[in-house]
Amino acid sequence: MLRPLIVGLGRSGAGLHLAALKKLRAPTGAARDAEEDPLFHWPPLAWDPRPTAASGLDDVTVLASLAEAARRTPPEETVVHLCTPPAARAGVLGRLAGLGYTRVLVEKPLACEPGQLQSVTRLRSEYRLDVTVVAHWLAAGLTQRLRDLIADRGLGRLLSVEVAQHKPRFDRTLATHGHPTAFDVEIPHSLGVVLDLAGAAELETAHCTDMRCGATVVPRMGSAALTLRHAGGVRTDIVSDLTSPVQQRSVTLRFTEGTATAHYPISERDDHAQLILSGAVRAHHTFRDEALSPFLRRTYQRYAQARSDDFALHHAVARLLCQAKAHCRAGEEPTADAAPPARADAALTVEGDARAR
Repeated sequence: MLRPLIVGLGRSGAGLHLAALKKLRAPTGAARDAEEDPLFHWPPLAWDPRPTAASGLDDVTVLASLAEAARRTPPEETVVHLCTPPAARAGVLGRLAGLGYTRVLVEKPLACEPGQLQSVTRLRSEYRLDVTVVAHWLAAGLTQRLRDLIADRGLGRLLSVEVAQHKPRFDRTLATHGHPTAFDVEIPHSLGVVLDLAGAAELETAHCTDMRCGATVVPRMGSAALTLRHAGGVRTDIVSDLTSPVQQRSVTLRFTEGTATAHYPISERDDHAQLILSGAVRAHHTFRDEALSPFLRRTYQRYAQARSDDFALHHAVARLLCQAKAHCRAGEEPTADAAPPARADAALTVEGDARAR
């Protein structure tokens, strides 16, 4: 049986991954009846270089180093939850691979820059890593309903996709530098979904703005937008505003005979989703759709059964994000208030990538 190792006890590792693992460990009702064997050993191991990172946490064994974790449980029997900022990912992944870990769950996005993507891809090939990107929107019941709509053609043929991902993110942006641009915060959630729904795509255009708060300017952390053209002719427009006064996570599919608007849960505080259909089919469905726990369940089951991964999809997501950022940078002049450079100890910094979630 596998054992979790959480690397990074920030918002992602402690607030989301550990909480989801607890839910999987103690199912109730029908879920308990369906669960034949435990998915993993308990408690999970964890490592974070910050002395107070584990303060107040229970049900987790915090270790002094990754090497100690490898001595405690064999790496071949471990699933690593890599919850570091994306800029530090390749360095930590290399350390894990050198210790013998091969099953690695990484927070989105897979990489932020082409060089990082190349490093992660090289490490995956060199050490035969099974890398899974945390993309729980793909495991959501709402996403499955959208797949079914496209497949059964109840609203006709899919023409276009529009995505809106808005929320105010001033505090985290001003306090941390884990995400270099607005493209890296919310958009990775939806980009994998639209590639899954509408197929392979190429970038047509992209746009990015700065975050402004009083006299403070944070380059490229205000809003981000991109347009894709899918191989089948479908057009996708994604926009995310991190200075918005309201929260929204919606995907609108426009068909030849109607429209489907999917509203994903805003946060873990309320896990309800909504699907509104108009045109040839009219309906309004509201249902619970906590997707992270089902995603982790499927991932552990896949690891236990040695089934193939979906790395190609997440590589495509990272590639398109890199292209979008390069498009926005083209022609830009260096500014004095550019984002600060990565620290020398970035590979050891685990601020909690999914604080953006």
